[in-house]
Amino acid sequence: MLLKVPLVLEPQSEGGFTVTSPLLPELVTEGDSAAEAIANVSDALQAVLELYRESNRALPPNLVQRESDGPVWLETVVVTS
Repeated sequence: MLLKVPLVLEPQSEGGFTVTSPLLPELVTEGDSAAEAIANVSDALQAVLELYRESNRALPPNLVQRESDGPVWLETVVVTS
């Protein structure tokens, strides 16, 4: 299943970043760097998907992308030094 998950990457005053999603309010993770925070999204998303399955809740319709063997549009954060 392909999912298109909008993410908000918010710097924290004490350092590090918090990541949330406006479509999945249950998705919250963090990291000491932007790259680490983004890397942690996969685990957080897996936990949210399990929560939705266990409670028989449907995912937001604009989150689920059609299965396709064609190109997939992807926007991401790229951290450079």
